Amino acid sequence: MNKAILMGRLARDPEIRTTQSGISVCNFTVACDRRSRAADGTYQNQADFIPCVAWRQQAEFINRYFSKGDRILVSGSIQPRSWEDQAGQKRYTTEVIVDEVEFCESRRGERSGGQDEGNKGYVASTAVDSGGDFMAAPDDDDTSLPFDF
Repeated sequence: MNKAILMGRLARDPEIRTTQSGISVCNFTVACDRRSRAADGTYQNQADFIPCVAWRQQAEFINRYFSKGDRILVSGSIQPRSWEDQAGQKRYTTEVIVDEVEFCESRRGERSGGQDEGNKGYVASTAVDSGGDFMAAPDDDDTSLPFDF
């Protein structure tokens, strides 16, 4: 089984492009904290910068609704690939090929003076149904729950 689940912040704005055959592809990097123990026994957080690739509708969704610094949850598979650069040298990378993505924080009022900006006020999974449509759920009101967070 090859499954990667990452939660972190976008290290830079997503970059979208279109292949020669018209397919959207979005490249972005997720900065994830990794806790490690120092020689003196204390714990320190270190950031790992994980390259990710999304295709088709997911690429367009990520490019539209996420930007540098946003918290994101990504699941997908790890895939190594290689290519030859312009100088003729062989290059290698390992990326997460995105299957699903979710918002990790509400963006209500942060950018537009108290009004939602598009879907940034919703917590949504971009799992795609068999028809190619996004299945998203709005962030429901928590006031009716019988417990506190």
